Amino acid sequence: MDILDIVDKPVFDERIVKYEMHTYNPYTNTTLGHSDEIRIPIQQQDLYTLPCESFLYVEGKLVMNPTGENRDVVCIMGNNCVAFMFEEMRYELDGVEIDRNSNAGITTTIKNYISLTTEKSKMLKYASWNPNGYSLIDGNFNFCVPLNALFGFCEDYKRIVINARHELVLIQSRNDNNCLVGRVGANPTIELLKIQWQMPHVSLSEVNKLSLLRTLKSGRYLSVCFRSWDLYEFPLLQNTTKHSWAIKAATQLEKPRYVIFALQTGRKNVLSENAAQFDDCKLTNVRLHLNSDFYPYDDMNLDFDRNRYAILYNMYARFRKAYYGQDDTYLDIDDFLITGPFVVIDCSRQNDSVKNATVDVRIEFDCKENIPANTTAYCLVIHDRMVEYNPLNNIVRRLV
Repeated sequence: MDILDIVDKPVFDERIVKYEMHTYNPYTNTTLGHSDEIRIPIQQQDLYTLPCESFLYVEGKLVMNPTGENRDVVCIMGNNCVAFMFEEMRYELDGVEIDRNSNAGITTTIKNYISLTTEKSKMLKYASWNPNGYSLIDGNFNFCVPLNALFGFCEDYKRIVINARHELVLIQSRNDNNCLVGRVGANPTIELLKIQWQMPHVSLSEVNKLSLLRTLKSGRYLSVCFRSWDLYEFPLLQNTTKHSWAIKAATQLEKPRYVIFALQTGRKNVLSENAAQFDDCKLTNVRLHLNSDFYPYDDMNLDFDRNRYAILYNMYARFRKAYYGQDDTYLDIDDFLITGPFVVIDCSRQNDSVKNATVDVRIEFDCKENIPANTTAYCLVIHDRMVEYNPLNNIVRRLV
């Protein structure tokens, strides 16, 4: 602002004349049980919608069924419990899947730990994000989970979507163990009573509406660019100290930008353990291979017994600056060790041979001791995705 510009007039943004939240429900014959598929459609096409501001409303009840001496056992809703209620989430535009979240609980837990800030985490307590969990007095709960915390599409694409059919597809988990933390004798169950999708509808002023109509009449495809989150899982690691994991071979132009690696021992589908925490397993080194290139360049030389993990936290702390252009981090080094640790590898800068050829993604990691039994390795790959859609003929094309 120029301090000498004393004749400057105020400017009012009157492009949007109405902003309303509309509620959409699943199909009438949908059940809300384990492994069920829930589809929430938005069939009306002549709309200007804003998916990045939409959210999922979940209402239900935690029912305790204690047996014998376990009648006073307390069971709490775990951190990120809503995401753990669903095995898979898909976002479809005009009948074409544009984004997917497999193993939604683990994917969003890892993503939130590395990308949230302290203030944002406080705001998301209403969205089931609370590392301390939720103790329910009467068992009733309700959460509003923003879709920008569930899909890369809703996090990155912050524009309206014109004249398109939207559909949210949710596959429920096979059991509730990952959503809860408590003793097995409590025999808890989660009864989902209501699942709704709240989507903003935007109405424009006449001038801006005419401008958009001219764009539509041209018949051009509109580009939708965002960063997608793909989770890969190695269910049971061998009881050795050295491991090599061939994660994927990308035949299309999916360029891995960031790779987050984490280990977890004996927590999956175990009611007495916190599924939203991870373990260090005395990790000593992790290296990501993309064809002939590897990241990081030097060995990490970690040793958790001797408190040598500063390089790991430094990689984590630099993520938000590279990804969002902001320095603030969510976890301090003590919380980082308790909830993680996570190995955050920035591979966004690559040469042309990696960008254009088939990319073989492989991770090699070493541990100081043999990997414990029932240890699972997770690898979250964040890569670019580009979609085009035509508001006139409802054709959607996935370019990347």
